Amino acid sequence: MLSKNQIKDIKQLHLTKFRHQFRQFIAEGPKLVEEFLNSNFRISQIYGTKDWQYAGEHKLQNFSLISDKGLAAISLMSTPNQVIAIIDYPESAAMEFAKGDLIIALDTIQDPGNLGTIIRIADWFGIKKIVCSPSTADAFSPKVVQASMGALTRINITYLELEPWLKELPENTAIYGALLDGKNIYSTDIQQQGIIVIGNESKGISESIEKLITHKIKIPAHSESKMESLNAAIATAIICAEFRRPR
Repeated sequence: MLSKNQIKDIKQLHLTKFRHQFRQFIAEGPKLVEEFLNSNFRISQIYGTKDWQYAGEHKLQNFSLISDKGLAAISLMSTPNQVIAIIDYPESAAMEFAKGDLIIALDTIQDPGNLGTIIRIADWFGIKKIVCSPSTADAFSPKVVQASMGALTRINITYLELEPWLKELPENTAIYGALLDGKNIYSTDIQQQGIIVIGNESKGISESIEKLITHKIKIPAHSESKMESLNAAIATAIICAEFRRPR
């Protein structure tokens, strides 16, 4: 049975301030927890009900049996799902651009659902690196972790100031930006390496970053819709698909 202090400590990880302070985050549910168990992430503690069974080959460590009531006390879900893992943040590493890299750069993506979906999209299209501006949502918040569906275990995510990072890229690195005044992505000669900048859900790419864009692109509308733009995650998926299309 969890003590009140243990419950308090775990629930603190629902908040960005304490995740950053303790360098830990939460993953919940059998499929998601198994993804992290089979990754290079360090699992600090696992709390599972008697209904939870892990099918992995290696022996579980730091496992505690918990009641359904105890799980509900530390869960953010309306219907808690058998198991919660407390996971250490990965070691931060410098984000370098290597020949052949395709990197997604996120300029103030603030919706956790969008960020989690973008991480999942990057994984689907084999994009292993994402750079986030400091004002982008926390990649290790419960909503992002849940929306990423385990893709976090395969993507290198770094938070940094985008402007100086973009300026320091190797000469002639293609920097693509999704902008309303861009060229039709379907008729633009795009490389399969470079940087794809995705802007804020409502404001788009910030002015200081836009000045560094070398290739402005857009997804053309095919209707009389009065919508100004697509959802950021949907736009990312369409753009990534075009970059991965064989030429």
